[in-house]
Amino acid sequence: MNGFCLLFPFFAVRFGLLSIINKRAIQRAGYFAPIQEREKIAYYIYQAANIGLFLYLLVTTVKMDFSLYFYLGLACYFLGIILCAVSIVCFASPNVEGLNINGIYQFSRNPMYVSYFICFIGMSLLIQSLILFGIVIIFQISAHWIILSEERWCIEKFGKNYKEYMKKVRRYI
Repeated sequence: MNGFCLLFPFFAVRFGLLSIINKRAIQRAGYFAPIQEREKIAYYIYQAANIGLFLYLLVTTVKMDFSLYFYLGLACYFLGIILCAVSIVCFASPNVEGLNINGIYQFSRNPMYVSYFICFIGMSLLIQSLILFGIVIIFQISAHWIILSEERWCIEKFGKNYKEYMKKVRRYI
C-alpha cells in the first residue's frame, strides 16, 4: 500500500469531520496567529516539513511485515486519528467567548498538534523510515514555535481567561 493512502483518513478527520460539525470552525482551524520576526523561520520550516511529509509518503510504501514496528505504528496511527477526531469535535464547540476549554482541551491546550505528532510517528513506523521520522521531528519542533505564537495571540485576545486556563492545563500532555 502506498504511504500516501495513510493521509486519507487523516484528512477526512481533520477537514471532513470539521466541515460536517461546524463549517465556520474550518476557518478558525486554518488561521495562523500573527508571527513575530523570530517565528518566521519556524513557520517556513513547519510548512516545508508538511510538504516534505506529504511528498515522502507519496513515494513510499507501508511495510506490512507484521513486525513490532508495524503493530506499534498501527497503534500510534489509529491513536493519533482518534485523538484528532476527539480534538476536532471539541474544537468545533468553543465557549461563548470563543475559547476552546471543553472536552480534551481540559487536559491539553494543543490536542490537535499532539494528535498530529502521534499519527505522523505512527506513519513513520508503518513506513519504517528514519527519513520520515526525521521530517516528523522537524515538524514537531517547528510546530512548537507556531504554538508559542498562538498562545501569545490567545493571551492578547482572551486576556485573563486564557492566562488562567494556561495555569490549569498543560501545553501538550
